[in-house]
Amino acid sequence: MQTVEPQDEHRWLQQLVGNWAYESNCSPDKPEEIFKGSETVRSIGDLWIVGESKSELPDGNPATMQITLGFHPQKGRFVGTWLGSMMAMIWTYEGSLDDSGKILTLESEGPSFSGDGTTSKYRDIIEIGSPTERLFYSKVLGADGNWSEFMRARYQRI
Repeated sequence: MQTVEPQDEHRWLQQLVGNWAYESNCSPDKPEEIFKGSETVRSIGDLWIVGESKSELPDGNPATMQITLGFHPQKGRFVGTWLGSMMAMIWTYEGSLDDSGKILTLESEGPSFSGDGTTSKYRDIIEIGSPTERLFYSKVLGADGNWSEFMRARYQRI
């Protein structure tokens, strides 16, 4: 196996490394439902990052989530996974940076909100505001072809 040298995309991920506090809203129709959490992001070499978050679910139970992100040079795409203690599915990602280099859009497919066994397309988006602030938000593709945001979190570096 050949060793991979870090590329610009790998270096982009390194800005996420560190300790973060966040506030999230999982119900855009209920703006008063704000949940607080923390995340620690660490490097695995120069090619991967792993983040572990802890928060509280809307029902008051604790939650732990984990994200892994890297860049696959042959695909020319970011790749990764997301999983949470509240579900039995691991989400797989592929994505890319926008032209500004500040927004990473990660695409996935998983169970729809309908609960009828169908799947939907999703986007998780990381937007860098500054070295000390970033956003993470999730969207689902509706039957009408429009993307609807259903979760947003604002992160502050600790």
